[in-house]
Amino acid sequence: MAKAAALYSRLTILCQSTCVLTMIVVLAVLGPIGLMPAYGFPPYRSTDAETADPWTVEARLGLFRVEREARHNAYSSPLLRVNFGLPGNLELLSEFEYRPDEGQVADAAVGLKWIPLMQSLSIGVETLVLLPVSQKNEGAGVESVLLTTLRVGTLRLHINAGGFYDARPSESERGWKSSGLVEVQLDRFRPGVEVFAKQVRTQPVQVLVGPGIIFDMGPFDLRAGLHVGLTREAADLTPSVWVTSKFPVW
Repeated sequence: MAKAAALYSRLTILCQSTCVLTMIVVLAVLGPIGLMPAYGFPPYRSTDAETADPWTVEARLGLFRVEREARHNAYSSPLLRVNFGLPGNLELLSEFEYRPDEGQVADAAVGLKWIPLMQSLSIGVETLVLLPVSQKNEGAGVESVLLTTLRVGTLRLHINAGGFYDARPSESERGWKSSGLVEVQLDRFRPGVEVFAKQVRTQPVQVLVGPGIIFDMGPFDLRAGLHVGLTREAADLTPSVWVTSKFPVW
């Protein structure tokens, strides 16, 4: 146990000191040789019914996310989303979040997205395995969401709905979540508005709403969003800023 605790502590420190640097190096070095903007979905909670091109990596770096609730701020930085496209409208997924105010990993997951119908109306499913992130609780979890995307001219409508089970907290959580996101493609700008809802067991429903924007800066995207809680259970304000890009590896 002592060796495991020491290893966990070293990995946490390593992530804190090198994750941001690693992503910056990736963007800076690979950008000039053909990086393209990645239209994934930070800063939103919704996910699109699309996948990365085969043998293409989508790298998304969250510079920060702040959740303000009752005069208390919870900070997450860095936040990483690194996905890899496969043939057959498949995509491997990975997620990582670090809480510098608590000095620990807040979330980590790996999974798979599959979009069998990819037309003006796309339909698919995304399933994530929620990985253990604490020495105190070695539990895991699973989350699966049905995805739809409708494209009409410059409009994009994304609707998600699914359920989850998470055994990582001291008291396991199960419930559902859903969201709707409307986006408009305006040259290099892509503004959007999202509504997100989540319920754990029989607790009151959390509802958030807010705008976001994606700015195409050539080799990468700059993204920002602000969610406002509509119910007492939701965070009052949640701003976040991301930098994203993608590059072929094959």
